[in-house]
Amino acid sequence: MSRLIVWRHGNTDWNANHRVQGQTDVALNALGRQQAVDAAELLIKMKPDAIVSSDLHRAADTAATLAALAGLSITHDKRLRERYFGNWQGLTMTEVAELYPDQHYRWTHGQEVGGDVESLADLGSRVSEALHAAAALASPGGTVVVATHGAAARQGIGHLLGWPLEQLRTLRALQNCHWVELTHDRERGWQVAAYNVGPFTDRPVPPPV
Repeated sequence: MSRLIVWRHGNTDWNANHRVQGQTDVALNALGRQQAVDAAELLIKMKPDAIVSSDLHRAADTAATLAALAGLSITHDKRLRERYFGNWQGLTMTEVAELYPDQHYRWTHGQEVGGDVESLADLGSRVSEALHAAAALASPGGTVVVATHGAAARQGIGHLLGWPLEQLRTLRALQNCHWVELTHDRERGWQVAAYNVGPFTDRPVPPPV
């Protein structure tokens, strides 16, 4: 049985201010850097064979904390980037609701947003492709850690598991520096072993954007 850990990046100032990041390359803040260190100290116990990351700095720098402990290099994959949110990027969610009320309504109700926002179908497809590629790096029975983003992680996992959007919406958003543990074997395929695991269970959940 092989294992895939899908890990959300640490906190950023835009997370803290409920500002839409999307594919804007926002750096970790001091809290996010500490979260990454604390999470890495737990993840190193899983003895990862490989580490793969989005090339955006908030994910890549999160992954780097684990790579330093594990003595591994990082493979960067652009397919693991966050969902592209178009004109929403840089706005607070309050501003999005004011400027794009119809799109905001569709987003809050789990529908395709439209406009220049990347579709959920496209997001799920590209991220799940990256997850498959990352899983192939594991030795037999080994573990690969993938550092990515909130919306990307949830939609990519859902696509990988073949879940409909309605089922995927029942999952709570991943907290910063929390992860999903997936296992795979020939008989059962992909299964969720653990969800939203990490060292900061008492912190509020910033929007996964």
